Amino acid sequence: MSKGKFIFEVFGTIHYFFQNSCKECILDTAIVDRGRNVVSGSRDGTVRLWDCGRSACLGVIADCGSSINGVAVGAADNSINLGSPEQMPSEREVGTESKMLLLAREDKKLQCLGLQSRQPVFLFIGSDAFNCCTFLSGFLLLAGTQDGNIYQLDVRSPRTPVQVIHRSGAPVLSVLSFRDGFIASQGDGSCFIVQQDLDYVIELTGTDCDPVYKVATWEKQIYTCCRDGLVRRYQLSDL
Repeated sequence: MSKGKFIFEVFGTIHYFFQNSCKECILDTAIVDRGRNVVSGSRDGTVRLWDCGRSACLGVIADCGSSINGVAVGAADNSINLGSPEQMPSEREVGTESKMLLLAREDKKLQCLGLQSRQPVFLFIGSDAFNCCTFLSGFLLLAGTQDGNIYQLDVRSPRTPVQVIHRSGAPVLSVLSFRDGFIASQGDGSCFIVQQDLDYVIELTGTDCDPVYKVATWEKQIYTCCRDGLVRRYQLSDL
């Protein structure tokens, strides 16, 4: 949203946030645990933690100096060292322990932090700007870039990707964990499902070269939003 304005609904209540120090628009958000806190990433390079109950910003988690295009929060595997916080966390900070925060940055960097500790876990440099990211498990993650690459990384050894998937040169705009695999959408209108136990890709049709900006799931249904102004629903009862 523009100029740091942040609006969302929780249990029928509209929450409106405005942070004067947030100079640019918020590009992505991630819900922490059960939703008492929310993380936002902004074009001004800041990542902020919000208190939903009081409609207030609890602080800046990171200031990266580059646009934060995507954020994701996930529970960390016990083998991953997230570090310890330098200051005592606020009592309004709920469910941030043992959580990782993943940042998809415009400067070609994918950054992982301990959400509560604010300590770095790794920094990976990709082929182009990172647009989106998600966790697949407590140690596996995905991130999509502007030049069409989808990186799968293992947090325990992030220097070398587990695999790099490239289906076209169109920007990867959205990635989402789905069952034993993931869903991805791109700027050329393609939207597809990759499952680990299948040797083929499932394509979701309906768009005509318009970018598919975002994908969401609910049980056996998949929703996509596209630049053509339509939200499409797909029923996947056979999977």
